[in-house]
Amino acid sequence: MFLDLYNDHSFDKAIQKIEGKTSRDVEMALSKSKQRIPFDFEDYLSLLAPISNSYLEEMANLSKEHTLERFGKTIQIYAPMYLSNECRSSCLYCGFSFENKIPRITLTIEEVEKEAMTLKDKGISHVLILTGEEYSKTSVSYIEKAVKTLNKYFASISIEIYPLKTDEYKRLIEAGVDGLTLYQETYNQETYHKYHIRGMKKNMEYRLNGPDRGGLAGFRRLGIGALLGLANPLGEMYFLGLHAMYLTKEYWKSSVLVSLPRIRRASGNFDSIVEVKDREFVKYLFALRLFLNDLGLVVSTRERPFLRDNLIGLGVTTISAGSKTQPGGYNGSNELEQFEIEDTREVSEIVDMLKNKGYDPVIKDFDRAFLV
Repeated sequence: MFLDLYNDHSFDKAIQKIEGKTSRDVEMALSKSKQRIPFDFEDYLSLLAPISNSYLEEMANLSKEHTLERFGKTIQIYAPMYLSNECRSSCLYCGFSFENKIPRITLTIEEVEKEAMTLKDKGISHVLILTGEEYSKTSVSYIEKAVKTLNKYFASISIEIYPLKTDEYKRLIEAGVDGLTLYQETYNQETYHKYHIRGMKKNMEYRLNGPDRGGLAGFRRLGIGALLGLANPLGEMYFLGLHAMYLTKEYWKSSVLVSLPRIRRASGNFDSIVEVKDREFVKYLFALRLFLNDLGLVVSTRERPFLRDNLIGLGVTTISAGSKTQPGGYNGSNELEQFEIEDTREVSEIVDMLKNKGYDPVIKDFDRAFLV
């Protein structure tokens, strides 16, 4: 389990190690990338270092080359669907946090189907379903029923819900789910316990091993990420890269995807944000691409249109489109958001943008018939 590897490393020492990298370390890593010599973990850390900032253009060009070689000129499109904003956990940065006095709602299966029809009409075939952590309202049985309804409309269904046991993940795979997304939020133990003060989410160790349980269950895709802005980003990127490397080796039958969501405004007025500037953000994406060439890299509508557009071709493989972050959001509900999105463009506008850049927007790249 990843927890065993995690316990062999220190967040503070990770930061020190990255900050100690030199220009020569960066140049050696980039030389290996040019020669298509596989990176080791130390090479990855070199590209995260502050000293690597002056090599950003070279990193971008290499990232573009590696992405074209592995993925061609294709970008996967998906949309999130929120089934519920009810939550028993208290995460101080989240709009759904238990303490926040907001109206709570869990969609009925009929409402789930209505959302599905609307998303399907927009051209979406890959959907990511999300809930809060209110297990009595969004039980595994409820999610199972929702998935069986969504099967009629979507080629691929992923989940981003509270962590489950391996056998529960297997139930959802049998129902039709093929992807698991489970963000650690932060890999810093002190920060994690500071901001997660109530509910099951307080259990950092159980969450850390969640992707392992998903890999053992047999998900086709495993998605992980850190919420940038909670702790020192160098430490987060150290452990995120370590986690991605581990999953890639341990669960080689699954595709591994990484996302770097940056914290956005939400109900609760959380303001203890560690700023991650655009230049740092894109450098982290490039470093991940050069480290793990086959890694899926996801950029959501948390990011501004200008930045998302300019990252096309430079490492990103998957983007969300037309996103709503509240239950029932695709059918008129404009309240109850988990967080504010920055890119409000419709799916059709994202498709046009990709085509104008010479890229093929992939609406569907999987069918359950492949598994029969």
